Amino acid sequence: MPPPTRRREALLFYLFISPWLAGLLIFVAGPMLASLYLSLTRWDLLSPSRFIGLANYQEMLTGDPLFWHSLRVTTIYTLAYVPLDLVGGLACALLVNQKVRGIGLFRTVFYLPSVIAGVGYVVLWMWLLNPQAGLVNALLHHVGIQGPRWLQDPRWALPAMIGMSLWGVGRSMVIFLAGLQDIPSHLYEAAAIDGAGRWPSFWRITLPLLTPAILFNLILGVINTFQTFTNAFIATDGGPLDATLFFVLYIYRKAFQHFAMGYASSLAWVLFLIVFICTLVIFRTSGRWVFYRGEME
Repeated sequence: MPPPTRRREALLFYLFISPWLAGLLIFVAGPMLASLYLSLTRWDLLSPSRFIGLANYQEMLTGDPLFWHSLRVTTIYTLAYVPLDLVGGLACALLVNQKVRGIGLFRTVFYLPSVIAGVGYVVLWMWLLNPQAGLVNALLHHVGIQGPRWLQDPRWALPAMIGMSLWGVGRSMVIFLAGLQDIPSHLYEAAAIDGAGRWPSFWRITLPLLTPAILFNLILGVINTFQTFTNAFIATDGGPLDATLFFVLYIYRKAFQHFAMGYASSLAWVLFLIVFICTLVIFRTSGRWVFYRGEME
């Protein structure tokens, strides 16, 4: 039997974490278990739920073309946005990591767009991409290019959505900036003594030691892109011709427009499994390309 001091410490520990445990059980675990049950039922909010087993999942995989279409749109968006976000965030971090006067102001300017509310920046970009009066097409017109209809054209709506999302590249920039400032300066000094220039130092020192930050931004990017909703809901509502029908927007349609709560719950669990598998694969393969400072020194 543990001594009274150990028991008192354990009691205090559970007492202090009890608000978090209660919140986890009530607001996370409880709704997740409820949605798991609902995914096995047919429920329209108006009549009692009816247990149908795996019928929702069978219908999803075999008889719902919009399921595969929304998954394809989301996958294309993820494959395009995540690499651009990583490269853009790293480039911005390298720019604002310079020791010049007023660099704090530049860092703020680069980071500020990423903290603007989603609806606000989407409305701003809707103005900028307006085919008739938008600033983007006006600038293209000045150089002799006929601008497309952007969010109103099925061919350009998804690329425009990707461009809009890169407005928040400051989020990954901050993570990369922290990683850059954590790299010891003596490694660069040793490389300079050996005759290495900036480009070899970047490839041999900077990039390997930034791989933990790359891993973090990669995982966050994949999770966030698969949960994309606000951009498409405000700007296009999934159109035109379902060109921007993201997976979460499709879940929303099924749940709150078609009132197919059981089917929407099954879609949500499929999304959870996709994100979980992607995250697990990234973690399992990270040992091959992620390096830490102790391995370099």
